[in-house]
Amino acid sequence: MYSLCAHRTLSGGERNSPAAASHALAGVPNQQESHRVRSRLFTGLWAQPDFVRLWAGSSVSVFGSLIGGLALQFTAILWLDASAAEVAILAASQLVPGFLVSIAAGVWVDRLRRRRIMIAADLGRAAALFSVPIAAGFGGLTMAQLYAVGLVVSTLAVFFDSAYQSYLPTLVQRKDLIEGNAKMQGTASAIEVVSFSISGWLVQLLRAPGAVAIDAASFVFSAFFVWRIRTPESAPPSPEERTGFLVEAAEGFRVVFRDRLLRPIALATAAQSLASQIISVLFLLYLSGEVGFEPGVLGMIFAVGGVTSVAGAWVANRGILLFGGVGPTIAVSALFRAGGALFMPLCTDAGWLGVSFLIANQLVTDPFWTMFNIHDVSLRQSITPERVQGRMFANFRLLEFGFALAGTAAAAALGATVGLRAGMFAACGLMFVSVGILAASPVIRVKRAPPQALAEEVA
Repeated sequence: MYSLCAHRTLSGGERNSPAAASHALAGVPNQQESHRVRSRLFTGLWAQPDFVRLWAGSSVSVFGSLIGGLALQFTAILWLDASAAEVAILAASQLVPGFLVSIAAGVWVDRLRRRRIMIAADLGRAAALFSVPIAAGFGGLTMAQLYAVGLVVSTLAVFFDSAYQSYLPTLVQRKDLIEGNAKMQGTASAIEVVSFSISGWLVQLLRAPGAVAIDAASFVFSAFFVWRIRTPESAPPSPEERTGFLVEAAEGFRVVFRDRLLRPIALATAAQSLASQIISVLFLLYLSGEVGFEPGVLGMIFAVGGVTSVAGAWVANRGILLFGGVGPTIAVSALFRAGGALFMPLCTDAGWLGVSFLIANQLVTDPFWTMFNIHDVSLRQSITPERVQGRMFANFRLLEFGFALAGTAAAAALGATVGLRAGMFAACGLMFVSVGILAASPVIRVKRAPPQALAEEVA
């Protein structure tokens, strides 16, 4: 309200009048004073309104997604009595489009305004997810619809994630990227405490499709907060400046696989994605089907990981580099999360011993997973030029989806042959392969992020 009044007061012939200026400054605080007040109340990136808006949108979306992610699987398992094969197909339906559209998403994220892409992706995902409780309410929900929803949500998620990760360097300076990612990840971890604590109970109370509606609503709120961001983006290339889709896509591929730091990180990401997806497909079937855990109990146990993840983000947010630098922190964090994953298949009963193993998994894996993500993403953001950020992240998404798709097929094969528990042990072995790739690469020797290294290389 004040900015509009001030503009009117200083318009026309009075614009340069000292009296008019004094009048405008005499009423309520001007924007500079408001910014100073905000800076005194908040420090770091909390004093930057647009970062707070991006943080708010992301946080609301994370809350819904953590509930909706479990709810969609439980909708298939509990509402539609899905088999292991059908759960695997549902997981695949959320991976195939990501694998197919990642490169296209990266090119278009670097061609268009990233904020608009995020808003459109949020609203599209909300519409798709709202269809689940509506269909369930009318008795018409089928596995085919869940597959379709998975396809749509996954496709739009690729566009949103590529745009979001590329957009953060627009709002904060590169020296503040670790702080920004740590605040985002730390908040997400805190939300995990709440969401996992109540997600299982919400599935039981609202029935699984009703919990999916919470996820859908979260995307509407996310779109609103992103829409309110006012920091201008760099102008995207004009149609005349574009070099062609295939040429631009190939440039993004070269950025990742010709760089001495991005290449091993990409290979380690591929191995990790393969392993994580095997566990993702098998662990609910194993813990709820073979071991006998109730959804509400699992939700409470998984909430422990949220608490420990906050600790990992707290360490990263204060610039503390464990083990000697960015690279060693990334590698050792990968080692601890691989070791912590072993506790899941070691759980063989729903008694206190089994609960202890699952809690140990949350205590070890989650804080180091958080630290890994913060430093990994911040390093990639800091060494990649802004004009190819979208394609760099899209290539990583391509690897993640591609190897996760392979992991889905591997999970189905392992579950049918060696069993759910042995399949999870095999996945843990793949996590240690990821650790070996990082330990044998130049990443292990990086002490601080070299913000100009890749920019100079591709310039």
